[in-house]
Amino acid sequence: MEFLAESGQKIWQVLPLSPTGYGDSPYQCFSAFAGNPLFIDLRALLEQGLLSADDLTNAPTFPEEYIEYDRVIDFKQRLLRTAARAFLEGSAQTDRRLFVTFCENNSDWLDDYALFMACKRVHKDAAWVHWDAGMRRRDPAALRKWKNELSSEIEIHKFSQFEFFRQWENLRARCTRRGIRIMGDIPIYVAHDSADVWAHPELFRLNEQGKPTAVAGVPPDYFTATGQLWGNPLYRWDVSAISGHRWWIDRVRASLKLFDLVRLDHFRGFEAYWEIPGGASTASGGKWVQGPGAEFFRILQTELKELPFVAENLGVITPEVEALRKQFGFPGMSLLQFAFGNDPQGPTFRPHNYSRELVAYTGGHDNDTTVGWWTSAGVGESTRNAEDIRDERDFTRAYLGFHNEPVNWVFIRTVLASVANIAIIPLQDILGLGSDARMNLPGTVSGNWKWRYKQKALTKEIGEQLRRLTLLYDR
Repeated sequence: MEFLAESGQKIWQVLPLSPTGYGDSPYQCFSAFAGNPLFIDLRALLEQGLLSADDLTNAPTFPEEYIEYDRVIDFKQRLLRTAARAFLEGSAQTDRRLFVTFCENNSDWLDDYALFMACKRVHKDAAWVHWDAGMRRRDPAALRKWKNELSSEIEIHKFSQFEFFRQWENLRARCTRRGIRIMGDIPIYVAHDSADVWAHPELFRLNEQGKPTAVAGVPPDYFTATGQLWGNPLYRWDVSAISGHRWWIDRVRASLKLFDLVRLDHFRGFEAYWEIPGGASTASGGKWVQGPGAEFFRILQTELKELPFVAENLGVITPEVEALRKQFGFPGMSLLQFAFGNDPQGPTFRPHNYSRELVAYTGGHDNDTTVGWWTSAGVGESTRNAEDIRDERDFTRAYLGFHNEPVNWVFIRTVLASVANIAIIPLQDILGLGSDARMNLPGTVSGNWKWRYKQKALTKEIGEQLRRLTLLYDR
């Protein structure tokens, strides 16, 4: 936050902040409403007297440049449980009132989430479709039984959520004072193994055993020749509409309490989505199905008034998708990395074709870093061949008119100099890092979402260079 403020930046974009599940992906979370307890600052718990100095002094040594999720989860969950017990057994009256109020104000999702996580622990982290039949079907008698038996465990999960949101509110307030807005992210789909699907099975395409009959993904594209099989259960939009899309309204409202603006993931899925049969091994056998469309956004707008969305309109984008986006005035996205290849939509990513109502990026979390993209052979990370890569590099040099300058700063300068109202640069590109710092490789299920920056990497020199360009182009 201090680096962003000192370098003149005004928007901090983050990935989804929910508790990650399968593959540690922030797009496969245990809840669309909860916060990820791994983000909780343990030092704040020490200051509150909920942890001892020994708890942190004896912490293991973790890698600086990537996250070892298994070790971090084991270590941090143990200390969060210790802090939760200390809080629940002896917290000050003021904090206790704040906790009770938080639980009451968020009961519509918190009660289900805390029970879901408590049950997962009892069932040794098995997906909810493998729980005992009563809990799987949410029989009232089974719910009462488990709530009583797991009451202490449920309170621990509620405390973690209380502390997450308390710390986040403090951070956001500090950002606001420094003139920094935070852009969040609403994934269009939720994980099958989540409190959302377990608590609201009627909203999803499931069979009697609770398994998906149709799942999400995208057709063959730049990244994979067989498409991307995400595996998230698809919505029953007709059922959602009967309630006036109440679950979605609650979800968006919760996000807007956390963020100043929101990236709406996979926007094209609201116009039409790629439906893949449940149990399919690839996404190639799917088909396009009409989404909820304009009526969905009209309902959201009526209920919530302002929709500060940025539409992630990447991929197979049709005139109908763009018409829907423009109808509601959502700015789209453009990634400079996509401007120079043989994609038929390539010209739309070139800065001379940008519109004002656009968020311009050097790259995104599904892309290689700019340095990694520039130096890679393309094998395994996209559908490009060696000739495609040569042509792409030649065109990039000709278009951007550079020779030996660092490619990441050429890209940064280009998006900052564009007419797009907003320009956002992944931190990996500001630091000039290669493929080792890539955040995600679509179509793979492990090894992603692990990158972290070194504490001393954000140097004064990098900040000054970024600030000079920011001021030069009136950003």
